[in-house]
Amino acid sequence: MGTLLSVSELKKTYEVRKTVFSIKKDIIRAVDGVSFALEKGKTLGIVGESGSGKSTLVRCILLLERPDSGKIMFNNTNLLEASHAVVKDLRRDMQIIFQDPYSSLNPRKRVFDTLAEPLLFHEIVEKKDLAGKVMEILHNVGLDEDFLKKYPHEMSGGQRQRVAIGRALATGPQLIVADEPISSLDVSIQAQIINLFLDIREGLGISMLFVSHDLNIVRFVSDDIIVMYQGKVVEMGARDEVFFSPLHPYTKMLINAAKGQYNQSEGNGMLDTFNGCPYYPKCDKREPACEHSVPVLTGPENHKAACF
Repeated sequence: MGTLLSVSELKKTYEVRKTVFSIKKDIIRAVDGVSFALEKGKTLGIVGESGSGKSTLVRCILLLERPDSGKIMFNNTNLLEASHAVVKDLRRDMQIIFQDPYSSLNPRKRVFDTLAEPLLFHEIVEKKDLAGKVMEILHNVGLDEDFLKKYPHEMSGGQRQRVAIGRALATGPQLIVADEPISSLDVSIQAQIINLFLDIREGLGISMLFVSHDLNIVRFVSDDIIVMYQGKVVEMGARDEVFFSPLHPYTKMLINAAKGQYNQSEGNGMLDTFNGCPYYPKCDKREPACEHSVPVLTGPENHKAACF
């Protein structure tokens, strides 16, 4: 199928004050040397607890935040070296679905206008064909014409997320980034939205980056999985390899947490002053070398882990 997206050694740091009155700042490595490739038509799941760098990673890939260094190749174009005009043209091929559909939709726009906006902005259809195209998008996400005149506050969370998905699909993108797209929805609605994502993937052949803290959900929708902890990829590989034969202690903890056996603890990125394995403080398998050296991803192409 070929590679659609390739990310190499992507890094993003932030300066954070220790207290409100502090002059000294800590350097937080939110994304620390992340590399991966996404094939056309495939879905890559990105999993990790809050603070692991998942959302920062995908925001950097879409240039919603500017990474400090690295390389992002999308359709053979280096996004970090491309001109503003080139990136603008590529935006129709790269769309994002946010966690909270209520905050991502304009409260003053009806559904028709929300779906029509990207079609008109990118000059995808002529005005005479606009209504028909909007109805087609609406039907593709499981809504009928009764929703055309509704505002976001007049719909349920699941209905709003369907509209947000429709807006992302309107431009006919090659890549969709779904950033925790179901975590704000009721459990009864989550399965419906997950099934919608599966229908989109199989029906339209769109590549996806699917971000979640829930390994069960990621396994259900993804072909491959990368596991992030404090800005680093600690394990990556084929879906079933990672889920059924985890190699990294952190991945094992996430699987147990998904089964309700352990509580997950939040991370906040890795401090720039620590040079060891990011999972060292919490690992029950740690060795002396883990405190002073960062293990690199090693293993066969279908399953790698960063663990001594």
